[in-house]
Amino acid sequence: MSLKERIKQVEERVQRACEASGRSREEIKIVAVTKYVSTEMTAAVLEAGLDQIGENRLETAGPKWEDLEGRGTWHFIGSLQTRKVKDVINKFKYIHSVDRISLAEELEKRCSAAGITVKIFVQVNVSGEDSKSGIRPEEAPEFIRSLSRFSHLEVIGLMTMAPYEAEPEETRPVFRGLRELRDKLNEQQVTREPLTELSMGMSNDFEIAVQEGATWLRLGSLLVGKGEEES
Repeated sequence: MSLKERIKQVEERVQRACEASGRSREEIKIVAVTKYVSTEMTAAVLEAGLDQIGENRLETAGPKWEDLEGRGTWHFIGSLQTRKVKDVINKFKYIHSVDRISLAEELEKRCSAAGITVKIFVQVNVSGEDSKSGIRPEEAPEFIRSLSRFSHLEVIGLMTMAPYEAEPEETRPVFRGLRELRDKLNEQQVTREPLTELSMGMSNDFEIAVQEGATWLRLGSLLVGKGEEES
């Protein structure tokens, strides 16, 4: 199946999921996860009109970004080490994986020095799996309030990863849990502006994520070919 055909198929499935849940297609954005594909494939993704690019390792993303001259909007979707922050902030507009104060402090320091602001998602381990990164849901109010002192970090929403399930429907409680957490945080007014974004849903389960309120989908294998994985 060609890239064009894969994009068309994904679009049709997103549209059906929106119709099933009474949502507008315009509410949902797709991050094309290109972390396992070449610069050439990433360029093809951009040329096909998908301008949101997701990567999780600076070592592989950096050369692609340079080769592509910074085309597109780049999302860092993996665990970010503090020592790599200085090289990430000039390439990635969005960080989907903020889950500790030490990382936020380093982001603030480097962004302040560079005179830029980065949009961040707080990663929440809704499923409670030991293998997953992220803060616990009950830690979210205090953690997010603590980020208010960082003027160069714009907290726009929450991110989570659901367990891989053979039956995607089984991921619904995780996605619903993140949406309900965001709504609770907004009711508590933990941020100056309401949290609007939910980064959740990958190739195996994105339709359930759409039905439960996802605004950013992180899709790799469905767009760039079979055999890829996502973060």
